[in-house]
Amino acid sequence: MDAAASSPSSAFISSLLVTLLLFTRGAFGATFTFVNRCEDTVWPGILANAGSPKLETTGFELPQGSYRTIMAPAGWSGRFWGRTECAFPGSDPGSCRTADCGSGELECNGFGAAPPVTLAEFTLGTGGLDFYDVSLVDGYNLPMILETTGGSGMCASTGCVTDLNRVCPSELRVEGGGACRSACEAFGIPEYCCSGAFNSPAACRPSVYAQMFKSACPRSYSYAYDDPTSTFTCSGADYTVTFCPSVPSQKSSKDPTPTVTTNGEGYLSGSDPTGMSGPGLGITGSEPDPDSGSGSQAFKTDGSWLADLAMGDSAGVYCLPTLHIIFLTFIFGILCL
Repeated sequence: MDAAASSPSSAFISSLLVTLLLFTRGAFGATFTFVNRCEDTVWPGILANAGSPKLETTGFELPQGSYRTIMAPAGWSGRFWGRTECAFPGSDPGSCRTADCGSGELECNGFGAAPPVTLAEFTLGTGGLDFYDVSLVDGYNLPMILETTGGSGMCASTGCVTDLNRVCPSELRVEGGGACRSACEAFGIPEYCCSGAFNSPAACRPSVYAQMFKSACPRSYSYAYDDPTSTFTCSGADYTVTFCPSVPSQKSSKDPTPTVTTNGEGYLSGSDPTGMSGPGLGITGSEPDPDSGSGSQAFKTDGSWLADLAMGDSAGVYCLPTLHIIFLTFIFGILCL
């Protein structure tokens, strides 16, 4: 009798716990964990979209080998990125070599990243799907990968593991290296910017530069209308943003739950919460041989052949565009093996 009586009570308690769990997840949205596997410090920047609340920080320092967790409410949308080689002297305005947000401070305070920059973009659902992507539309400065924890649905990993700075054409390369501009920023041509008469999915097609980015990082946005292969969805997940991730590998389901403690300054310590997974993200490999090719179409060490192909300035390129695109795909296919 007692056992029979306890059954409805247990069912009620279980139902209540599930309801509370769903309510909590819906109220708090998602947890974002930022991991730095780069050789140097990274300074993540955060910008909330119009109508979304400011998170607990808009910019912070993330030393090599460390990570930090931030919570975002349901319905939040915005973007994250990594700044490099920053200096914030205190009394004077500071700056970063790449992806600077222009605030002059550690906190970005509502300012966005100056291109070129690798962007992680999110829109959290309110009881429905989250939408997320990694975008190279504004160029590239750091390898980045997004991964999900928990959640339901597709929940695929996305990002760009390939170091595009190593193979960036000279006409896109930022002086001194460290970042690779988009064709839109470099040339300002409507075809590259999907602007003016090209501001529609039908009119704006990927340039050879966008194809270069896509070949190296097939799950990242390469141009403005690159939606079908670049936007991902998940429901009820938390997310890990890793800068300079290692080569992807499947994480064992037997890995212990990471132990996490704070160090008193908002940073977390403990076992690494990430497990690089997901095929097709692009893997850094050997650079193409500068001396490869034959005749007048040999690979030029400054990458200017790519500009000739894109702009149609070379007679050889004009006559054989298909051959060069095949060659380009082959070169970046090697990088992703």
